[in-house]
Amino acid sequence: MSSITQGSYPPVLQDAEKERLVQVVKDWTVAHGLTVRPPPAIAGNDTEGILATSAPVTLFPSPFPKSCFEEAKAIQTTYNELYALISQDEEFLTEMVKEVAGGDEFIANLWNVHLRVKKEGYVQNLALGLFRSDYMVHQDDASLQIKQVEFNTIASSFGGLSTQTSLLHKHLAQHEYPLLSSSSSASNLDLPSNDSAAGLAAGLRAAFDAYGSSTLGHPTCVLFLTQSGERNVFDQRHLEYALSSSGPNKVPVFRLPFSDILTHTTLASTPTRQLLYTLPSNPSLVFEVAVVYLRAGYGPGDYPSQEAWEARYQIERSNAVCCPTVLTQLAGMKKVQQVLATPEESNTNSVPSALAKFMPPTSEKTQRLLKTFTNIYPLDTSSSGLHARSLATSPTQCQKYVMKPQREGGGNNFYRSAIPEQLAKIPEEHWNSFILMEIIEPPALANSILRNGKVEVGGVICELGVYGTCLWDQSSGEIKFNEEAGYLLRTKGDKSEEGGVAAGYGCMDSVTLV
Repeated sequence: MSSITQGSYPPVLQDAEKERLVQVVKDWTVAHGLTVRPPPAIAGNDTEGILATSAPVTLFPSPFPKSCFEEAKAIQTTYNELYALISQDEEFLTEMVKEVAGGDEFIANLWNVHLRVKKEGYVQNLALGLFRSDYMVHQDDASLQIKQVEFNTIASSFGGLSTQTSLLHKHLAQHEYPLLSSSSSASNLDLPSNDSAAGLAAGLRAAFDAYGSSTLGHPTCVLFLTQSGERNVFDQRHLEYALSSSGPNKVPVFRLPFSDILTHTTLASTPTRQLLYTLPSNPSLVFEVAVVYLRAGYGPGDYPSQEAWEARYQIERSNAVCCPTVLTQLAGMKKVQQVLATPEESNTNSVPSALAKFMPPTSEKTQRLLKTFTNIYPLDTSSSGLHARSLATSPTQCQKYVMKPQREGGGNNFYRSAIPEQLAKIPEEHWNSFILMEIIEPPALANSILRNGKVEVGGVICELGVYGTCLWDQSSGEIKFNEEAGYLLRTKGDKSEEGGVAAGYGCMDSVTLV
């Protein structure tokens, strides 16, 4: 990439320098909300929930190819448009769900929520997506290219902490790196601005404004649905604060645990079924929910009972603008990503027919999308699927692949030699609920990670996420708002397969362009 990656960067820290830098980082992160709630093992008996700790973060920004960074940001609005179109195509999503639902009860239950609402009739045509497209840099003999890891359509986290991480590294570059004895490699860093919190808030604001005033005389609000005991609360708060202070008119924002939906929300007895939120601390205050932003509901753990599914049904059938709707959440299935990237055996064109269904095959935008795809295969009984099965069950061939279920949130995938072992536990008729992806091989990098007060030094792997916001009309197809909304860089040790920060694998980082 550049001489910055060839051993001189990051600077080697003397013990006293490391001690000082760690203390500065710990203080800055707490002072600026680059924090998480501590895990139970550290929190102990913090029954009042007053403790916070620094989010895991690199001591230096990681080098990232400028051309790859700019391409990832430039293509985001095209990805927004693509997934808005997919979310509107019920026939296409029906086929995707049929492929995986037999071996995936969670997907089947989500689809059932949609079918129930469809039967009685949707009352809100607007849909909001706060998306994140994740990439790694793939290095081959010829060039460096971004290759998509996945596309997230629900609970795309760390937009709030990403902004703070960029600010942290800018602060360190200005005030601390020049003090290091071997600081020459950190003296001229190219640190791009990152307004991900404001960018995501702008999408929520667009949906709030599009909803309009209450016809029932209630004040309108945005409702964040969260997981109980959420450790990543400060990331979400940054979005909340950015939203509540945006625009000329105040936007009331409230947080509600997903498990309390049926306790504190009701539907108005009107044909348009407005979602009403009663403030738990003051039951005399009732708000009409204009936008529901789901930071929960993306995995089976959020639905421990039928009551939880009824809660999701209540949200989906209401007049609130959902971020995301069930259809938009399903558009983020790994199966969708796979069929967009995989040509059929009978397809002689370079553009997979699934992608051509939504984007003009010969357009520049489509060709740019294609360049971001890596090799992904089904695990069904098609020719491609049978080939993938042979790869996945081979002790040697499987070393180049990762097997993914239809899940978000990190910690769900199976890598390399774990693939045959996992398939042996699953009935073959359910193998098609997984996809097989070729592992992306990024360039070698090094950095120092501060996690739980301790510094880990060594090789790292970086994953770039680019945020996008999109508001569209499910009925007419009109896109009313479509913007790129900042970035996230997650970094993990090069011995770790998974990369989720919230799941305990990765850490927050920012880019220095090279």
